[in-house]
Amino acid sequence: MDNFEKKLETLENLSEQIKNNNLPLEEALNIFEQGIKLAKGMEKELSKIESKIQILMNQPSTETKTKPELDLFSDLED
Repeated sequence: MDNFEKKLETLENLSEQIKNNNLPLEEALNIFEQGIKLAKGMEKELSKIESKIQILMNQPSTETKTKPELDLFSDLED
C-alpha cells in the first residue's frame, strides 16, 4: 500500500507543477502525460483491490463452516 501512496503523492505533485503559469507548453504537456499514465496505472491497481475486497466479502465465514449435527443417535450412546 505504501507504493500506491507514493504514486498518489507523485500525482499530487504533478498536479501542482502543471498549475504553474510560467510553465512552457512542452513541459506542461510532458507533466500531463506523466500524470495520465500514473493515474491509469493507479486506476488498474484500485480495480484489482476492489476485486479482492469483493471476493473476501463474498467468501463464507470459516466460523460458520461446521458440520450439521442431527443428534439422531445421542440416546444410544448412554
